[in-house]
Amino acid sequence: MRFIDELHEGDRVSSIFLCKNKINAKTKAGKTYYSLTLQDKTGTLDGKIWDLSSGIDHFESMDYIHVDGDITSFQGALQLNIRRVRKAREGEYDPADYLPVSPYDNKAMYEKIVDYVNSVKNEKIRELLTGMFVEDTELVDEFRHHSAAKSVHHSFVGGLMQHTLRVTQLCDSYCRIYPLLNRDLLIAGALCHDIGKLEELASFPNNDYTDDGQLLGHIVIGYGMLRDRIAKIPGFPQKTASELYHLILSHHGELEFGSPKKPALIEAFALHHADNTDAKLQTMSELLSSSEPGTEWLGYQRLLETNIRRTTPLV
Repeated sequence: MRFIDELHEGDRVSSIFLCKNKINAKTKAGKTYYSLTLQDKTGTLDGKIWDLSSGIDHFESMDYIHVDGDITSFQGALQLNIRRVRKAREGEYDPADYLPVSPYDNKAMYEKIVDYVNSVKNEKIRELLTGMFVEDTELVDEFRHHSAAKSVHHSFVGGLMQHTLRVTQLCDSYCRIYPLLNRDLLIAGALCHDIGKLEELASFPNNDYTDDGQLLGHIVIGYGMLRDRIAKIPGFPQKTASELYHLILSHHGELEFGSPKKPALIEAFALHHADNTDAKLQTMSELLSSSEPGTEWLGYQRLLETNIRRTTPLV
């Protein structure tokens, strides 16, 4: 099989993909077509079935499908125009080929997470973090393999841990530059800020919002998870608990971005900006890597609210 990251404009494709999403849509002229999100372990690809009259067998989201079509480019991103499609048969595919995976070594990332846990000097905060990221083997296994998003950024196996590690590394660097920051509190906030995504998103291959994810969201879920754990630690200081809760509740920075509170502590501002930095740079990286090589302007990107352009190599 040819993987998504090997495809180029003009290629003719006859291959199997996981249909991550299928939407019935209509053109401006009122003609029905299918808009698909196709996935393999190297990424996702937009697919369109414009003609439903022949060669299109029945299939649904989360089916493995064999497609024939042609790769085109639309607004700087590759798109597969599909002529024929059928459900793939057992034995024609290996499910492991269809789960996108972090490019970084999972074991090495986890070891760095544990190093950050052990670097915390405050006894009660370290007890909280050790209980979550070392002793709770079920949570650790989920954390190491979960994604950080449905589709926006880090939407791959190990994505949650990769994002958490990057945010923690940024916060650690802030502490060296700005000594006023309470490092123990900020490192704890960085490690825990997205822990609610373990319950907000279902595990792969589904990787879609759960009922609680839709109704509550990962910020509220994460606050609840921390509150339950802190309640079981005798003598955990209430002010420290409240400040840690505040970091979780305010890490999106603005009310309109889903945070119940805006940052009020210097550590909360630091966490918000570290989280936003990694999310934006990862989004940009994924857009650039999924675009046709050599393309400069990639067009308007809704997630970044701007037209984006590839940097010119220095000579």
